[in-house]
Amino acid sequence: MGSKTPEHENHTGGDESSNPLKSNATGGEPRGAHLSRDGDGSLGDDGGDDDGDDDNTAGTTTVTLTSPSTDASKKKKRKKSKKKKKHSQSSPPRIPLRDLFPTGQYPVGEIQSYGSAVVENTARTTVKEARIQSRRHLQDDSFLNDYRKAAEVHRQVRRWTQESVRPGQTLTDIAVGIEDGVRALLDNAGLEPGSCLASGMGFPTGLALNNCVAHYTPNPGQKEIYLQASDVMKVDFGVHINGWIVDSAFTMSFDPTYDNLLAAVKDATNTGIKNAGVDVRISDVSAAIQEAMESYEVEIGGKTYPVKPVRDLSGHNIKQYQIHGGKSIPFVKTSNQTKMEEGEIFAIETFGSTGRGYTREGPGVYGYGRDINAPKHVMSPLASARSLYKTINENFGTIVFCRRYLERLGVQRYLAGMNSLESMGVVEVHAPLMDVEGSFSAQFEHTLLLRETGKEIMSRGDDY
Repeated sequence: MGSKTPEHENHTGGDESSNPLKSNATGGEPRGAHLSRDGDGSLGDDGGDDDGDDDNTAGTTTVTLTSPSTDASKKKKRKKSKKKKKHSQSSPPRIPLRDLFPTGQYPVGEIQSYGSAVVENTARTTVKEARIQSRRHLQDDSFLNDYRKAAEVHRQVRRWTQESVRPGQTLTDIAVGIEDGVRALLDNAGLEPGSCLASGMGFPTGLALNNCVAHYTPNPGQKEIYLQASDVMKVDFGVHINGWIVDSAFTMSFDPTYDNLLAAVKDATNTGIKNAGVDVRISDVSAAIQEAMESYEVEIGGKTYPVKPVRDLSGHNIKQYQIHGGKSIPFVKTSNQTKMEEGEIFAIETFGSTGRGYTREGPGVYGYGRDINAPKHVMSPLASARSLYKTINENFGTIVFCRRYLERLGVQRYLAGMNSLESMGVVEVHAPLMDVEGSFSAQFEHTLLLRETGKEIMSRGDDY
């Protein structure tokens, strides 16, 4: 899920615009191989010992006392072992993941060593050590296994999405199909109070088309949109277990015209992943992303366009129940000297555009998010606002949600209450983010965990 770049970021390198909107750069690189499947094959030992006694003395004739058929019947027939059938996911995906992985152990993400990306730092401060100590739970086996489970849910649902989504479908059907798949694999419908906080969607499914760069999801009351063969669609969805979100995104197109746009952004994202590491300056990661993305161009309708990083969006770190944890990774070089730290989780994502590389807010609403510092209860003259706030706390907490999610819970007539909560500053409204009309944009994103000896790209798959 894209994060707006903080207003104070000082971008350097590339052309700076006086426009108050920020721009960003995107790029992509070939993905790494994903090793996450167990092979299962066992070969039994054939045969049996045929014992024969050769006690014949010279000059005597030995008479066989049993016929060959009798000997054969004495041999014990080897029972053929019944091979256990290996279950595979249904289409659409509806088999809970625990049924596909009966041992309860889920595939490990791609492991990358830091190599030369690690910056030696022998003078870690006491404050920094305290921060690392506060993240020791990230090394807990159950935490890692749950995170890997969420990543596997993401991989299986997006595989179905890539195989089944075609032009002519409505964006509502696509979004609901993705979300139904996530909930089914988690075996949690999310309809009981508190169940959405245990596991579920990490944020509303993003299906942004063409010049809509990010943060669009179909909502009740909006005109239905049908996917066209000429569309470039960013598919961005999150899966969480106990508030720890796997945030991963990819781009779909049905016209080879846009292949180089997608390649640029994929290369930029993988470049960011490659350069990320403990004690690495975020500005260095941003510079590498910008260089990768700006090395591409794409020809559309006989005109060549440079692929521009979207400057006012950024990658971000992830905290529990908090999709944007406070650190940002812009797609262009900045003067920010903030470093990545051991134990942190980052969503490394990039957006590339053939337009201006800046966004503005579009019409409509993508979703809502309760402020992390908001009180447990609010005093409002509107009973609908108080009731709605209680529903938000019970079902979403600080997880971003959308109108479809509210109506799925049976909530009605909530707009006045939501406007009241927004005016009070306890709920933030997220709008779609647009580049100029006629432009095209792409996105790729992965979630990774920075560990002491290497980084685990949780969401890596064999697709990207």
